[in-house]
Amino acid sequence: MKLGPLNHVGVATPSIDDSIAFWRDVMGATVIREPFDMPEQGVKVCFVDTPNSQIELIEPLGEDSPIHGFLKHNPLGGQHHLCFEVPDIHAAKAEFEAQGKRVLGEPRIGAHGTPIFFIHPKDMGGVLTEIMETPKDAH
Repeated sequence: MKLGPLNHVGVATPSIDDSIAFWRDVMGATVIREPFDMPEQGVKVCFVDTPNSQIELIEPLGEDSPIHGFLKHNPLGGQHHLCFEVPDIHAAKAEFEAQGKRVLGEPRIGAHGTPIFFIHPKDMGGVLTEIMETPKDAH
């Protein structure tokens, strides 16, 4: 497995609006994408561009959201995951599974419109890790 580019850092938040204000007013972000709902994953998402990556703000859409549990333990929010790109999602999944890593579910379409999957943090040095197929029009 070759480490691909860091695509984004996922940050769980109880309020995307408050987080947008923080990234704009405190951190000086100038490119903040329009928030959008992903009901199939139970989240609202907003991307904040940085010079070399993005911050993915993630707000739960209700109590069934996987982010809801994270915020219950971290009420102010915080770093949720790291996302790395790979050229072929299915080859990457097979490689991680061959190494005995616990892939959480089958590949599905993520917020960038490309296939993704997550790997259990206990198998990744304590960090929930998202693997994302590089968008065809990127880089």
